[in-house]
Amino acid sequence: METSFRQNISSGTPWEPVVGYCRAVRVGNLIEVAGTTAMDGEQLVGKDDAYEQTRFILQKIAATLEQAGGSLTDVVRTRMFVTDISRWEEIGRAHGEVFKDIRPAATMVEVSALIDPQLLIEIEVTAVLSPVIEPD
Repeated sequence: METSFRQNISSGTPWEPVVGYCRAVRVGNLIEVAGTTAMDGEQLVGKDDAYEQTRFILQKIAATLEQAGGSLTDVVRTRMFVTDISRWEEIGRAHGEVFKDIRPAATMVEVSALIDPQLLIEIEVTAVLSPVIEPD
């Protein structure tokens, strides 16, 4: 019988234990990455620039996936929450630069607000690791 394990990956932010979440969770070969924004500590990356925020977020997600034993090539789903859907081309361009060959299922929806009014986008992803097949 295969045993699943759970790995919580923390970003180390002070609000994770207060709110009760972590940056990502890996259970078996599934990795779920929580909503990720363009905040770098207390600093916003890409103020008023949806493309730059998206690019930075995807870099943060890539680093998180690596901590969990995965990579962007394992991503099967992205969910993008944007505060202004009319900026979809900027966001889509950054997403496409990363995922053009991977092509996960993707959703982009407009929301009324994110936790900070300067945030233009928040992204979460699901990744599935392929099983390692040992040679005979």
